[in-house]
Amino acid sequence: MKKNILFFLLVTLVCLPHKAFSQTYQLTGNPVNTTGWDLVSDAIVSTDFIRLTTDQTSRYGAIKLATPITLSYCDKWKVEFDFRIDGNGTTQFGRGDGFTFWYLANPPTGFVSGGGLGIPANASGLMVGFDIFNNTTEGQMSKVHVLYGTNNTAGNNIEYNNTPGSTFHSPDLITTQPFVGDTYKHVEVNGETDLSNPTNWIIKIRIDGVLIADQSFAPSGGAVGMTQGYFGFSAATGGASARHSIKNAKVFVDKVPILSNTITPFVCTNPATGNGVVDLTSYNSQFVNNPGNYIFTYYLLGSSTPIANPTSFQYSGNTTIKVVIKDPTSTLCDNGDGVIQLDPTPFAAEDASLTGCNNNNAGTATFDLNDAAVTTLPGVIKEFYPTLSDLNAGTNQITNPTAYASGAATIYVRVTTAQGCVSTAKITLNIHPVVVVNDTEIRSCFLEANPSLASFNLTTAIVSQGGLTKKYYPSLTDAIDDTNEITNASAYTAPSGVVYIKVFNSNGCYAIAKVTLTVLAPVFSRVLTDQTICMESKTTLDAGPGFKSYEWSTGATTQSISNVGVGTYWVKLKTGECVSLQTVTIYAAENPVVSNIDISGNKVTVYVKGGTPPYQYSMDNINWQDSNIFTNVARGETKVFVRDSYNCIPIEINITVPNLVNVITPNDDGINDAIDYSALANKRGLEINIYDRYGAQIFRADQSNRYRWDGTANGRRVPTGNYWYSISWNENNTKNTPVKFSGWIIVKNRD
Repeated sequence: MKKNILFFLLVTLVCLPHKAFSQTYQLTGNPVNTTGWDLVSDAIVSTDFIRLTTDQTSRYGAIKLATPITLSYCDKWKVEFDFRIDGNGTTQFGRGDGFTFWYLANPPTGFVSGGGLGIPANASGLMVGFDIFNNTTEGQMSKVHVLYGTNNTAGNNIEYNNTPGSTFHSPDLITTQPFVGDTYKHVEVNGETDLSNPTNWIIKIRIDGVLIADQSFAPSGGAVGMTQGYFGFSAATGGASARHSIKNAKVFVDKVPILSNTITPFVCTNPATGNGVVDLTSYNSQFVNNPGNYIFTYYLLGSSTPIANPTSFQYSGNTTIKVVIKDPTSTLCDNGDGVIQLDPTPFAAEDASLTGCNNNNAGTATFDLNDAAVTTLPGVIKEFYPTLSDLNAGTNQITNPTAYASGAATIYVRVTTAQGCVSTAKITLNIHPVVVVNDTEIRSCFLEANPSLASFNLTTAIVSQGGLTKKYYPSLTDAIDDTNEITNASAYTAPSGVVYIKVFNSNGCYAIAKVTLTVLAPVFSRVLTDQTICMESKTTLDAGPGFKSYEWSTGATTQSISNVGVGTYWVKLKTGECVSLQTVTIYAAENPVVSNIDISGNKVTVYVKGGTPPYQYSMDNINWQDSNIFTNVARGETKVFVRDSYNCIPIEINITVPNLVNVITPNDDGINDAIDYSALANKRGLEINIYDRYGAQIFRADQSNRYRWDGTANGRRVPTGNYWYSISWNENNTKNTPVKFSGWIIVKNRD
């Protein structure tokens, strides 16, 4: 720095505090925001930087924080900024002088005469100078000077101050870290308490990340015992000149954030003693959100001795308590701004009232007596009594004040503050008007998928008047306990039964109404029944009278539909607002089936199954009989007709009545030598068997013997006598009707 050049630049940082969390002062923006800071002499805002001096001789400029900062509570702090020193300089001396960052108890307020990089004579505090002029050689240099003391050397130049333990002078950095140039250089200055010597500060200085200084500095001169100061920057030119500029300056002095600086709690004094006792620690949560994270110390205003027993502090008159809050991690500075102001005043509880709900017309309301606004003081003790005489006598104290059941009444409370002050008050208990509800019924049509259930719109139940709030429950217990609320009240599926509606008024009082649910069962026609008709026939379906409307599957909307044949039909029958779907089937009558036919001689017996008896029989489809036996039936092909009680188109069976041979004379005369049924050879399953009179089979006629028998058995003639024959086959029709033809034959053989 150039001797005898009076120059001083103070750059203090615009205060933009983080809300309730920290104090960070900075100079940023374009243009730079200097709110809360003082510009001194030539210092001006120039776009995004502060120009401390112009490139002229004998110029001086500074910027400083408008209010002092107390670092006595800070274990750590940090300052960072960018600086630029440029300009044309002077022919004789080149560029000069340099600038200083400082924390001073007595900062400059105007032009400063004399040397010292713009630091006033006898200024005390911490000074970090960036010197570009060698006063010995009057040449250029780049040195850092540090002084933690008083600038009281000859010419006020900290370049020559060598107070032991309080100063530092770097080597000339002009080759590695030249201070003069067109670009900005970034500086960081960190300070923290030296734990080995708490009165010292360890100061670390970095330029563009390069560590320049790192040592403990002891305060000297006027810096000893210094409790507060101003942050700032100063610059000066003398016989040499340079432009000095600062930007992006930030000072981090974060202290414990507090919610409020001053707390004025209500306190009182005991009339008997004139004193009161208070727990000062009970107010810690009003200063910070998490009191357990900090250390609190309490002082009487003006005293440096901590209060020994803050949990039981005794006072009599108005008393001011200073509170210091310390961060035990040393991350934040101590906050000594807290104040507890104790101003004792007489205590008086106030009369109050409570209004409760006579829910569901129970006759009483349940009160939380602690809700009565008899005082706003925290930490009081309340005792409740049903009468004033009980309060005075200390008898019949109410033991369940949080759930006190009572009708309209007056009770009394004794309130005792934390300081032992006592007052009584009256609490009037009132009852809100009851909520008026009515039981009702909802009827709803059955669900087609499950006729025992219906979908009910519970919101349509008219149980009260006016726009009241309603909740729905499946049982009375649920309604009282607020459990199992019905959330689908507009489409509640249930059988016949009951539900409950809890109705609330604007006061939150309620009453419970019962709603009876009735499932309207389906109503069907009693006269519409299934029918059986002939396949080719038509009939009429009639649902009967008494329904609101009809809708048939045929599209008809009449009570009955006619000319309908075999099939399944449905009809929607409306009763009230409910519609029942009823189906009806017209079945085709089952045709009877000829199970078999027996032919014996000229007698034909017809056997029938299926269909619906009684049956009728005919051989010409004209003349009908009830008997299944026909006599004197002619030989040859014929037909049998059968019908049942439905008298549908009869079934028709073709049969063959074989030619009857009663006698054979197997004497080879060519007349009646054999019985021959080869004419039946085309019948299905044809069987011809000959039996003797004892029932023993003696001959079987088949294709191999051309269905003939000549009165022999096993190659020999059978004795003259009577023999029985049985012929069976299936007629060639769709039913393969079995036919059995039997009879006797006489065989006459020559003995």
